[in-house]
Amino acid sequence: MPLSPLDIHNKEFTRGFRGYSEDEVNEFLDQIIKDYEIILREKKELEDRIKTMSEQMTHYNNLEETLQKSIVVAQEAAEEVRRNSQKEAKLIVKEAEKNADRIVNEALTKARKITIEIDELKKQSKVFRNRFKMLVEAQLDLLNTDDWDKLLEYDIPMTDISEHTLGKLQPSNED
Repeated sequence: MPLSPLDIHNKEFTRGFRGYSEDEVNEFLDQIIKDYEIILREKKELEDRIKTMSEQMTHYNNLEETLQKSIVVAQEAAEEVRRNSQKEAKLIVKEAEKNADRIVNEALTKARKITIEIDELKKQSKVFRNRFKMLVEAQLDLLNTDDWDKLLEYDIPMTDISEHTLGKLQPSNED
């Protein structure tokens, strides 16, 4: 166990013949006591500082550990957000492709219907044209018949009109 200043102060030496000067020894011991007290005080202060610094170091180590854990959690959260964003982006792209396919299919269906309608209208116009042509040709045939010339050959005198009814008209014999 180390000496205390009180141990040094209470220390008694045996006296010998022609030994050291007692005053010088006591003065030297007093100086040792003062220096020893200073050293012990400094030692206590240093121990307190070491304890404080050790506590601070523990605090900072805990803080560092917490920060590291927080960084890991933040990185994991960022990674999760990135993964979720990628999943969501894939879903959006998939949905957009699905909608695009649907729109294209609808457009193709409408185009097919329109093409069928156009073909039907072409057929109908062809039928109408042929019928109209046949009608016009029939009318032309009627105009080109000799019946028109025979109509012009009818000669009815005015006196005959009053005597006869319209239903009894006869063609003239002038042919």
